[in-house]
Amino acid sequence: MSESQICVGVISGAYGVHGELRIKSFCAVPEDIETYSPLSDESGTRSFALAIIRPIKNGFSARIADVSTKEEADALRGTQLFARREQLPSLPDDEFYHADLIGLDVYDTGGQLLGRVKTVQNHGADDLLEVQLTGGSATTFLPFTKAAVPTVDLGSRRLIADPPEGILPQDKG
Repeated sequence: MSESQICVGVISGAYGVHGELRIKSFCAVPEDIETYSPLSDESGTRSFALAIIRPIKNGFSARIADVSTKEEADALRGTQLFARREQLPSLPDDEFYHADLIGLDVYDTGGQLLGRVKTVQNHGADDLLEVQLTGGSATTFLPFTKAAVPTVDLGSRRLIADPPEGILPQDKG
């Protein structure tokens, strides 16, 4: 995946038996995923012209050209859908695309390197940054709030964190 591509959704599998797909949108306005068509897979080799049919639980039912059977739809299960960055709206200063946060170095407020952002998770509440801690394979989750992450500097590829008590391994007793 290049920096010019942003993951905006994923194909969850078939919906019915006539080639409709279950689509999970990662867009702030979920319906906007359709406006970024054509979408591509992670490698950029496949292109998908997406047409939303109707909202369903946890996403949308949609059609993609050349997918007409349940088997063809199921074969696409797990395919991440990417839009070109220039298609997406620019964000306010305090909002970020997840793809821009992954790989940033994480420093504490005293300038000590804590690690690097490995993933961004969201399970319904605030986003959580999974931070790969320096000097090992251990990770920890840092709430992506203004209090816990007061500074994000995309230009310098770093963020400053003020982790809540107990987040870092040395905090645990």
